[in-house]
Amino acid sequence: MNHAAGESSALAQEFVQFAIESGVLRFGEFKTKAGRMSPYFFNAGLFDDGAKLGRLAQFYAKALVASGIEFDMIFGPAYKGIPLGAAVSVELARLGKNVPFAYNRKEAKDHGEGGTLVGAPLKGRVLIVDDVMSAGTAARESIALIQAAGATAHAVAIALDRQEMATEKQADGSTKDVPHSAVQYVRNTLGLQVCAIAKLEDLLAYLAAQGGSELGQHLPKVQAYRDKYGV
Repeated sequence: MNHAAGESSALAQEFVQFAIESGVLRFGEFKTKAGRMSPYFFNAGLFDDGAKLGRLAQFYAKALVASGIEFDMIFGPAYKGIPLGAAVSVELARLGKNVPFAYNRKEAKDHGEGGTLVGAPLKGRVLIVDDVMSAGTAARESIALIQAAGATAHAVAIALDRQEMATEKQADGSTKDVPHSAVQYVRNTLGLQVCAIAKLEDLLAYLAAQGGSELGQHLPKVQAYRDKYGV
């Protein structure tokens, strides 16, 4: 294992612990967008105070620096990506990498400067900052906006890679599991680099290290979910 991989793994473990302590990563029974019953739920909207958001941004910034991904600016897709992208750009500047930041509105504004884009003009290699990726659909929307502005969608940074099969909507409105994850789709089909602070395998490693504790008891269910839907 190279040095960066070891560091990244320690960072991932620290992030999982932080997410659990913050109540952002919870265990139980949760229905996902894809209609699956998941034994865990990750809700980045619950990084909801200054200290938690600041610490989250530190994790993103450290993971990005460790990844070696080069980019010229940050784009935060509405809505969750807006505070995330802003906080990450502040933290990167603190680490000595000051880059422009932009985000979009869901509704076009018809007065003032108008349009759906706010902040720095989109140009160069753009890093999209979001929380999780469930189908790659949101990434496609961001890519379209970035390309329409004449810039290059270059990479995506997310907090957690669920490492599970994505689903695709069928013509009859039903959904079908596909043999790749949203992250693999964005990487292999859309050609973007992806930086995730932690993956489902990091969560499994963290739970395994908890032994017979209350937290450790969630391991079999999370592992069974990974065995069934994992990629």
